[in-house]
Amino acid sequence: MADEPDEPERPDDAGGHFDDAELEAMLENFEEEFHEGEGGAGESADPTGDEPSFEDELEGLLGDKAKAAFICTRLNSAELLAAFCQISDISAECIGSEQGAVAVVHNLDGDGPEAAVKDLTKVVGGLSGLLVVNRADKVEATVYYDGQAGEQLPPPFVFPSLAPFVEDVMLGISTVQDVLAQSDDVVSSDAMGQTRAYGIIAKHTHMGGGQSSIE
Repeated sequence: MADEPDEPERPDDAGGHFDDAELEAMLENFEEEFHEGEGGAGESADPTGDEPSFEDELEGLLGDKAKAAFICTRLNSAELLAAFCQISDISAECIGSEQGAVAVVHNLDGDGPEAAVKDLTKVVGGLSGLLVVNRADKVEATVYYDGQAGEQLPPPFVFPSLAPFVEDVMLGISTVQDVLAQSDDVVSSDAMGQTRAYGIIAKHTHMGGGQSSIE
């Protein structure tokens, strides 16, 4: 009986590993498919538009860049919060609400949101802020005062006391762009200089009896 031919040996890494060129090609294909799904076949997302770029989406998934960050205060004026952000060198859109003015932080890279709320509460003595941030779909809420982080609170417990749009954005029900478009009380800290900012602060600050109060 004739011996059956031996089966050819399989390479040790067959089907189990990719070389650098194959891996890079797969990532490029994934990015192309992502853009096609967002903007239609053959179209790529505009990195200068309102829609997040592929890099922003990837950083958001990895947690390198926050998806959204709000500094929630009890101030009753979006204009005043924007002025405070201006003198604290914070770029933000400030939105008025019945629950208190909220700053939408622009710098979402790394610890940008934390640095912003630290600067705000350090420059503006007596002001506390609740930082609500979403990183990689993990939402955290932390109280800051005098430039220091305080207690971290469970988001479900604090959402009812905040402007409704904070929870909606953090849970992905709406976007920051939606909120800004729908609100009629939005003030940008970037749209005012420090002279105007101090004028706004003076308007909202009342001196008397050796004490000052902020409305």
